[in-house]
Amino acid sequence: MIVLATIILCTLLTSAYVVLMLAYTRGWATQKDFVIPLVYEPHTRISVIIPARNEDQNIGACIESILGQKYPEELFEIIVVDDHSEDYTAAVVHEYTDRNVRCIKLAEIVPPGNEINAYKKAALAAGIAHSNGELIVTTDADCVTPNAWLMHLAAIYELQNPAMIVAPVIYKSRSTPLHLFQLIDFMGMQGITAAAHRLGLGNMSNGANLAFSKAAFMRVKGYEGIEHLASGDDYLLMMKIKKAYPDGIVYLKSPKAIVTTIPQPDWISFLRQRTRWASKSGKYNDTRLTLILLLVYLFNFALLALGVGGFYVRELWYIAGLMLATKIIAELVFIIPVAWFFRKEWALGYFPLLQPLHVVYIVLAGFLGLRGGYEWKGRRVK
Repeated sequence: MIVLATIILCTLLTSAYVVLMLAYTRGWATQKDFVIPLVYEPHTRISVIIPARNEDQNIGACIESILGQKYPEELFEIIVVDDHSEDYTAAVVHEYTDRNVRCIKLAEIVPPGNEINAYKKAALAAGIAHSNGELIVTTDADCVTPNAWLMHLAAIYELQNPAMIVAPVIYKSRSTPLHLFQLIDFMGMQGITAAAHRLGLGNMSNGANLAFSKAAFMRVKGYEGIEHLASGDDYLLMMKIKKAYPDGIVYLKSPKAIVTTIPQPDWISFLRQRTRWASKSGKYNDTRLTLILLLVYLFNFALLALGVGGFYVRELWYIAGLMLATKIIAELVFIIPVAWFFRKEWALGYFPLLQPLHVVYIVLAGFLGLRGGYEWKGRRVK
């Protein structure tokens, strides 16, 4: 009787999961590629805001990639906000101050000892307050941008007049198990981000490649009301803008707008990062996304529970095997075209092998994210 009830429940969960993956496949396919018109001259003033904490090994390459943009020099500025760094981040930035790059020290705005929880939001708000641009573009200090990045952001902004632009991010990775796992997992999330925007199945974004009008930011009063949460500088701001501009968020699907970032160096750092991301789930009223995340969590939890339960009731292993095989096939159908877009199709050979680990990670990160506190960049936050 227990086995029969388990089969029925798992069949329902698996069917719903397959339908979700097929929907995402369709969403990705129908999300149109953005191409800049042949005759286009930009006129938008852009401010690129980069929050940075202990990034002296990465910030130079990030700034260099932005200074190398095929975008008029007089139309963009770079503002790096040094978030109480304990290394030479500020010194590296100061080497570029003669090239329209500014360094703002958050310690002069939020002195050490002042208790705040959302340092990144404070850094971004400080940068925006000192900016001169009409369009605010955010990225991270460990990112590298393609030289047509700002041109594509400006073009879609001028042609479609959105309040916010969500754009693609990918990892620079080596062929180590940790890097491959992060790459495949993150690539799937990026594909889901584009598909979900196309289908209206919730909203997702990544602060490593995000743009919004300064007017929209001011209209929704920036991070007011969400500044107590350490995470969500991208997602929670997006939800505020979505409320004020229901049709004002667009996804920029173009290979020439992909920002490259660095994966986490070890498994502990990776889990902390994903815990931080998971911690913002449920913090805003997005019923569709909440239900989808619940489905994904329950599906993976069921798989893990079956794997453990199989030690007591062997038949559960057969059910788990069928669910895992279905998961692999359904996700492959979705992720193959996404991988071709990011030119990472070579990584898919490892996809099936990493699936058991993916199940454990989803369950663990989801649980830790709901628990609350975590450590990030040497700070204990909530």
